[in-house]
Formats: sequence, structure tokens, C-alpha cells
Amino acid sequence: MSVSIELIKQLRELTSASVSDCKTAIDQAKGDIHTAAEILKKRGLEIAAKKASRAANQGRVEAYIHHGNKIGVLVEVNCETDFVARNEEFIRFSKDVAMQIAATDPRYLKKEDVPADVVADMSDKQKSDFFKVNCLLSQPFIKDDKVAIQDYLTSIVAKIGENILVRRYERYRLGEDEK
Repeated sequence: MSVSIELIKQLRELTSASVSDCKTAIDQAKGDIHTAAEILKKRGLEIAAKKASRAANQGRVEAYIHHGNKIGVLVEVNCETDFVARNEEFIRFSKDVAMQIAATDPRYLKKEDVPADVVADMSDKQKSDFFKVNCLLSQPFIKDDKVAIQDYLTSIVAKIGENILVRRYERYRLGEDEK
């Protein structure tokens, strides 16, 4: 099947995948762009899972100060190489995560960090809602609420080809005591 350049361009804008990956996915999906996008998403999850065990001891500490200088965030985002730490996509992701933390004030980094006694008496629906509000990686991204921060992270891992993780963060609000 011959894949049109317009279809590849459209899928690339939708997913940010490489041209060759877009072409392959469209071929596999027999021209259906939505199916091709799902194929690319699955492939990205597989790539991220393979890279998760690799050491990520490079990266950057990103700072974000909100307008009015009343809220500030420091976040450490790690990757495998210093080369990736200087990559535009990685830097943008780090800045977006810092802004997310400033805007949403998550209490935990991921679901696994929530103490069992906090969610012990909650139903599955209540737990899910709790995680979406209180766990950074489960939160909907403030710039695109259809995407969770974890999905954004997975897409960056798939695109860059290295293990990337948000290691830790601290959020400061003027006049607020430590938690």
C-alpha cells in the first residue's frame, strides 16, 4: 500500500513519532490514522518498558517560579546521558513538569508512594480519583487534559530512546509551612 505524505504528516503531528515509524504504522493500520496512532502508542509503551531498568543518573534540576513570585518549584528529572539532558524535548518536558507541580501541588510522585492506610477505606473509584489529584504521574497534564503526566513521560522516552524519570520535587509557597 502506498502511503500518502499528507497522511504521514498528519500522524506525525498527532504523535510526534518519526516519519519511518509513522509510515510503518499507517501500513500496518491499512491507512486508518486512528489505528496507526494506537499502534504507535503501544510501541512507545513497549519501548519505555524495555528502557525502565536502565540507570538514569544524568539529567537536570528544573526551577519554575510562578508569576508574582509566590510559588516556586524545583524538580529533578533524570535521563541516561548528559547529551539527552541538553535535548530540547527533554528540557521542555522538565519545564512542563515543574509548571504542573506549581499548578496542581501533588502530594506524591506516583501511586506506589501513597501509604496504604491513606487509601485503605476507599473504593476503587475513590482511589482512582485520589491518585489523579494527588499523584503527579497520574494527573492529567495541565496543557492537554487528555494526557496523563505518565503518558507524556512515556512518549518522551519512546521518542528520545532513553530511560527518563522524575526523581523528586519540592514545591514552595510563600508563607506556607512544610508538610
